[in-house]
Amino acid sequence: MSIFHSIREAISDACYIWAQEMKQVFRDEGVLIFFVIVPLVYPLLYSWIYNNENVHEVPVVVVDDSHSALSRQFVRMCDASPDIKVLCHAADLDEAKSLVSRQLAKGVYYIPSDFDVSLSRMQQTTVSVYCDMSLMLAYKAIYQTAVAITQQMGAEIQVKLSQPYTKREAQITARPLDFDDVPIFNPTGGYGNFILPAVLILILQQTLVLGIGLSAGTAREKDRYHQLIPIDRHYQGVLRIVGGKALCYFMIYAVMGAYLTMVVPRIFSFITLVSWQDLLTLMLPYLLACIFFGMIVSCVVRYRENVMLLIVFVSVPLLFLTGVSWPQSAIPRFWQSISWLFPSTFGVRAFVRMNTMGATLSDVMLEYRVLWLQALSYFFVCCIVYRHQIILSRRHALDRLERIGRKLQVVGQIRRRKAAR
Repeated sequence: MSIFHSIREAISDACYIWAQEMKQVFRDEGVLIFFVIVPLVYPLLYSWIYNNENVHEVPVVVVDDSHSALSRQFVRMCDASPDIKVLCHAADLDEAKSLVSRQLAKGVYYIPSDFDVSLSRMQQTTVSVYCDMSLMLAYKAIYQTAVAITQQMGAEIQVKLSQPYTKREAQITARPLDFDDVPIFNPTGGYGNFILPAVLILILQQTLVLGIGLSAGTAREKDRYHQLIPIDRHYQGVLRIVGGKALCYFMIYAVMGAYLTMVVPRIFSFITLVSWQDLLTLMLPYLLACIFFGMIVSCVVRYRENVMLLIVFVSVPLLFLTGVSWPQSAIPRFWQSISWLFPSTFGVRAFVRMNTMGATLSDVMLEYRVLWLQALSYFFVCCIVYRHQIILSRRHALDRLERIGRKLQVVGQIRRRKAAR
């Protein structure tokens, strides 16, 4: 009966801790913002910004020193493309560079004076492209449009010179070696489908760690001696404390995780190839690893302001370390080993492969096993850290009792002296 009584008492204490933690989450405005408001609004904001997928109508300045029919044809074809808008014609390159430096235009097309003459003499000519490299999407639109138009015009000139008898001969002359452009994994070629899956998974980790850190900071600020574990009979066991708190965070982020990974991509029509069964199997160890990791961070970082500074500072580096926005093979080994400490590294890689590339759970088994290893490792470390917090709380409680006892002795001595007089 004693074993069953102990189990029942542990479950009761864990439920009590869960209830207290849930109350604290919804009473603390800062924690509520990071646990609920940010996961709900932030993905919508990011997805709305990147919903166009590609940039269109990028302003370009044209410097036409040829003033020929072919040069005007080149300019008209560029202006007719969906990605480029001819802003104006400049007199020379200096005027065009001035427009680019003032950010009125993002690039320059320079057509030399011998453009038409060289083509008439069956000589090769060039069109110079000057791009603003500060925005890679604008550079891509300007450069690829110029390449496509020059190839098309070159093919038309080649067909006219060869004078083929049939349409098929003209096609072979224009493009003897043809190719099929088949985009895979990201058929729209858009930036949203490329980066948003990684950002959504990273938001789960960052907001979770921020919320747990703020909650722990609030508990310390309310306690006079800045102790994380309150002196309460329900907070006497490590497993019940860790389990009760983790259950609270898991229940909240089970809903937030389903919203970010299943609802947001469908609202904005992003690619979603993962089944809900595989997604549920993947998100279970990822959320557990993030929860225990956040609980460890909350014990290490003392003040709630420091948690916000730390997590916001590492957000962008963590996105790069996932290997999505920057190739994993190009990341130095030292930083790759640092990235292994964060659940987002393997969570993002597994989710992107399953959601965007159509991989199954067996294809990401390495990342899946590492996530479970992180969850178990951080759970044991979290228990050790919370055990240390319990010892500190008891030590401070004993010190307070001793000080109270000494004060009572002094008061008793003073009263006895007064009574003796």
